[in-house]
Amino acid sequence: MPSPATPRRAGTESPAGQSTGLPGWQISHWFNTTTRIDLDDLRGRVVLIHAFQMLCPACVAHGLPQALRVHEVFQGEAVTVIGLHTVFEHREVMGSPALQAFIHEYRLPFPIGIDQADETGPLPVTMSQWGLRGTPSVVLLDRQGRARLHRFGVVD
Repeated sequence: MPSPATPRRAGTESPAGQSTGLPGWQISHWFNTTTRIDLDDLRGRVVLIHAFQMLCPACVAHGLPQALRVHEVFQGEAVTVIGLHTVFEHREVMGSPALQAFIHEYRLPFPIGIDQADETGPLPVTMSQWGLRGTPSVVLLDRQGRARLHRFGVVD
């Protein structure tokens, strides 16, 4: 589902070797982890960040199953999957209790953070700062924390 933000084009990939660090994310609540996770904590690992909304059909049909497959295939290796719940529409029905039930029903085992709402605009803070255009979106970080892939839409 597209959002009004357009800082990056869909399908934009960072050229190999280019430093493209992201600002830290603003997470209001974490699921499936006992501690807050900062991007700096993930250095040394490849990180797949899957931005989604639980009411996004493409997220449920394609993005989340893909994130789950990556988590299962690379579990125990130097690859981490993180879910980023970026709510930019229908906020009243996608709060923490609903997301907790969604995570349980879809059996999502990886850490999932709720992108902090921005009281001054329609987009959550991290979604806006990272230039995410909508959901599903994928951001792939290398071991140095550089964004190597930044893509909106279904990624095969």
